[in-house]
Amino acid sequence: MPTTTLTLILHIFVGSTLAGVGVIAALTMGYTSVTAILVSAGAGFLAAAPLSWYIARRIARQG
Repeated sequence: MPTTTLTLILHIFVGSTLAGVGVIAALTMGYTSVTAILVSAGAGFLAAAPLSWYIARRIARQG
């Protein structure tokens, strides 16, 4: 499987996980506005891109 395809597949799972972590963190800190929740979810989703690429590269090296 090419690394790009694997990266995109991983980003679906890693992105949603980190977005959820961001939302939980925002709510725990008391930020309950829609803007704060969307920003934290977006930041988590964007942070997942390089992490997904790194994980895909490591998996590709194993096989």
